Amino acid sequence: MKILHLALTKKWGGGANQIQNLCKELINIDDFELHLLTIADGEFHKRISDKNIHLHVTPMAFKADLRAAIKLIRVCLKYKIDLIHIHGPTALTIAVLAYHLKKLPPFIFSKKTSFTIRQNRGTLFKYNHPNLKRILCVSEKTKDISKPSIQDHSKLITVYHGTDIHSKSGQPPFKLREKFNIEPETVIVGMIANHVKPKDLHTWVAVINEIVNIKNNTNFRFVQFGSYSEITKTLKNNIRELKLEKYINFLGFVPEASKFIPQFDISLMTSQSEGIPQFIYESFYYKVPVVATEVGGIPEIITNGENGFLSRPHDGVSLANKLVLLSQDRSLQEKFTKISYQRLLESYTTERMAANTLAQYKEVLYGKNGTGS
Repeated sequence: MKILHLALTKKWGGGANQIQNLCKELINIDDFELHLLTIADGEFHKRISDKNIHLHVTPMAFKADLRAAIKLIRVCLKYKIDLIHIHGPTALTIAVLAYHLKKLPPFIFSKKTSFTIRQNRGTLFKYNHPNLKRILCVSEKTKDISKPSIQDHSKLITVYHGTDIHSKSGQPPFKLREKFNIEPETVIVGMIANHVKPKDLHTWVAVINEIVNIKNNTNFRFVQFGSYSEITKTLKNNIRELKLEKYINFLGFVPEASKFIPQFDISLMTSQSEGIPQFIYESFYYKVPVVATEVGGIPEIITNGENGFLSRPHDGVSLANKLVLLSQDRSLQEKFTKISYQRLLESYTTERMAANTLAQYKEVLYGKNGTGS
């Protein structure tokens, strides 16, 4: 089976990491020839490291760049690709554009966010394109949000992502407490999230302000990993105005940042929109308790008060209250992490993700009965 992954993104994030993990697991469970087409000189191009993946690159200056569509056609023809797995709306645009230049193998699309599908003619056309045979949704919430825009609901299939439980080797380059002179009794609250609007780092700052300036609790240090953006300057100005600098450490983009999670006492997510963040799965694996917002698919993997705490989005006060409560209750932390770890092993590993994805590949290519019908 020859599969081409189409991922036209320049930045590396949780979604890019999942593509790499998916490819690795697919090779382990079946006889695959895997190809990846991505943007030349982007982070994905630079960081993809699996030698079993045939890497192809294309220039791309704008979302409907014809050069990317032509490159897609050429790769499909040269390598006799059986199926194209599309990652992201830009990649879907290019695939549909290419299809109307040359008939291509069937498409499968991974929808990794809980954003609604825009109700304009062009967007609805590509998401209902006849060559798009499956839309793999990262959560039930993502599937429900997509339904009003998709004519054939049978195309919508939930395939949860997860973490690779067999590749957690190696140590981070330094210890947070040593590098930043953090006292042993200080609670380290960690977050891994790029500085983009859906992650709502403004609420993250509001949480810190509530704890430090309103509650006068200075026994916390907030450590944040993630690529900077135009949002970063505003965040740092806000932090400076609130006199919170000494309680916060920004580390920017750090390769394999998840290796720092075992050094966190609590993991915090303040997102206003999500699929299901990889950071939460990784926190489950490392047995670090989670406080998060109840957005996207997060409530499908965290039950409030059972294996983590959830709050409404933008509610800095509630998130702060739950952080403080959790930091003071060791038995509750242990309860949360024990249940979360077990749920991860049962349902949210890359092995399970790959097996469920493979089932959809085979059904699209060979039919439910394996005969192509």
